[in-house]
Amino acid sequence: MSANTAPGVPLAAAPLKLKTLVTRVFVRAGILPWFLISCVLLLTLTTDSFLTGSNISTVARQATYLILAAVAQMLVLLTRGLDLSIGTMFAMGSVVTSMAMVATSPMGPAAAIALGMGAGMATCLVIGAANGIGVAYFNVPPFVMTLAMSSIVSGLAFYSTGGTPVYGLPYEFSEIFGYGKLFGIAVPVIVTAAVLVLVHLYVSWTRAGRYLYAIGGNPKASELSGIDTKFNLFMTYVVSSGITGISALLLTARLESGESNIGVEYPLMSIAACAIGGVSLFGGIGKLGNVVLGAVFIIFVQNGMNLLQLNSYLQMVVIGLLLILAIVADNYRLKLLARMAD
Repeated sequence: MSANTAPGVPLAAAPLKLKTLVTRVFVRAGILPWFLISCVLLLTLTTDSFLTGSNISTVARQATYLILAAVAQMLVLLTRGLDLSIGTMFAMGSVVTSMAMVATSPMGPAAAIALGMGAGMATCLVIGAANGIGVAYFNVPPFVMTLAMSSIVSGLAFYSTGGTPVYGLPYEFSEIFGYGKLFGIAVPVIVTAAVLVLVHLYVSWTRAGRYLYAIGGNPKASELSGIDTKFNLFMTYVVSSGITGISALLLTARLESGESNIGVEYPLMSIAACAIGGVSLFGGIGKLGNVVLGAVFIIFVQNGMNLLQLNSYLQMVVIGLLLILAIVADNYRLKLLARMAD
């Protein structure tokens, strides 16, 4: 008998305990920790600049737009919904913001920035309200409603600009919201952190936030318990569009122009970030912190592929594969949870 083996304990016990431990960690935390660990290890070994301070700073700035889009998507997914119009909200919000700033530029940069940002936010909120009305009050399936809205808004964005960028934005807009820093921290990062705090308070500490989980978990029971499911569904799409609008403004400031073709990748990437972060596509399950990490992981992957000088089109392939893997892993995790409950 080995000196390291306790009397009466079979040699197979150690691997069995390790398997049990890994299973429990997987059930509790999901696939995200394994994705993150694998990504960091692989990119650290294959690149020289991945964990440098400048690259981490770049990743943090780049991640802000996807984090906000993923959080917006999470709110809708919690209610058993789906928002495929997030990408076109970026485009239309960017175009309207830029056109409004250019039109009001004679009033001075401060007025132009305020009016332009207000117009862009209002546009996104109108799109979200249209989605909410269709889903909540006319019972249009979220997939169909948001896909149709995506087509409508995309067409309007390209029609209004002719497919060309809108230039002439106030210099101060990009200087502050695109490239500015406060106490050494990028302004987009500060804005994103502030939004995350507000969303956390909304989801965790308000009645409306708790209703999201209740509606997603069991819509019929929620309605019978006295929850105004229609109004809460409507407001979910409005709040989600507001968060998307903020991200669209920040990205517009970064690009220094209004673009009718931005945001194309955000529907897929936001859903992938949510799925990787453990948000159930069947509603009622999801944590804000995990969604943020899921978005950061995707940006890590994109950043790593850029450092490795891989073809940009491969990023779309990788994100799609990760989404499928995350959903398969989540379904398996739910089965394990059900077994443990029994």
